[in-house]
Amino acid sequence: MSLSVGIVGLPNVGKSTLFNALTKNTVPMENYPFCTIDPTVGVVPVPDKKLETLNKLSGSEKMVPAIVEFVDIAGLVRGASAGEGLGNKFLANIREVDMIAEVVRIFEDEGVHHVSGAVDPMSDIEVINLELIMADQETVAKRISNLERDVKRGDKEAVVESEVLTKVLATLESGKLAGATELTKEELLLAKGLHLLTMKRILYVFNRKNGAFNLDEQNDERWQELMSFIEDNNAEYVVVDAGIEHELKDLAEEEKTDFRREYGTLDSGIDSLITACYRLLGLMSFYTTGEKETRAWTVKQGSTAPEAGAAIHTDFKDKFIRAQVVSFEDFVGVESMAKARETGKLRTEGKEYVVKDNDIIEFMHS
Repeated sequence: MSLSVGIVGLPNVGKSTLFNALTKNTVPMENYPFCTIDPTVGVVPVPDKKLETLNKLSGSEKMVPAIVEFVDIAGLVRGASAGEGLGNKFLANIREVDMIAEVVRIFEDEGVHHVSGAVDPMSDIEVINLELIMADQETVAKRISNLERDVKRGDKEAVVESEVLTKVLATLESGKLAGATELTKEELLLAKGLHLLTMKRILYVFNRKNGAFNLDEQNDERWQELMSFIEDNNAEYVVVDAGIEHELKDLAEEEKTDFRREYGTLDSGIDSLITACYRLLGLMSFYTTGEKETRAWTVKQGSTAPEAGAAIHTDFKDKFIRAQVVSFEDFVGVESMAKARETGKLRTEGKEYVVKDNDIIEFMHS
């Protein structure tokens, strides 16, 4: 399973620097045959200490992490929804991704020009979100118009869809993201059929710069305004220093830690960004482990055992018989599948079993 995150932002906020820092860890592409080979797409391993632990315990020849795809999307300018700049291409690229990482600059530096002439993070967010809202307004209004004839002749499905989209349109017209619309599960499914930009999950990525005037460090009024926005919208954010991570991208982990210590920033924010995206995409990992390979497999949260098996091979879903499951904690306690079996830690689960994050599984199939 491969789900993608679009990196979006105004010019000169550190968007491409962040992309380059994220994609510092290349993964062997032969392990992920479904991935796109494109210079604007980065296949990024999900940081996973548990996977490393399993790999050591099993003495595996190969370790294969879970991944997230990041897409470096061209910088947005005001008026994108009306075709300004790379407007149409920009919006089309966002439509193709599963989630948005919205990069917002929170540092002042005279040497780095800001497109609007001043560093104002809330203004940046409003510009980006407004362009997405306006594009969605056009999409929804067009669909409602196309449904009119069927609604007039009493087509029940058209009537229901039109009512749902009218709710969504009202939200957009009030300046809010479509995702803020209160919808039932059934209504949400109808609305998602339009692939609206503002129904995608958004992670706000606040980019600071070492040695500059950082709004978070100074607890500036603009930072307080940002925090109020995050709280009011129940949004999620991470703080990164993309510049430092880009500088350190070719160093070994131990060297990076030493340099970060010198910079006074041990947490790069990059790992937090990757894991936050993985979680917000509704993903989790289960593991297979042995002498040849220890691998993290990506599935949707709430997947049943047969659905999880399909991540390994599509046949595993239809030909599923049972799964042998042990929790990560129990496996670490006994250090092997054989001992997990001997000690009764390995249990047999059927088709109805809902896989838990970090389960270690062996699938039995016909």
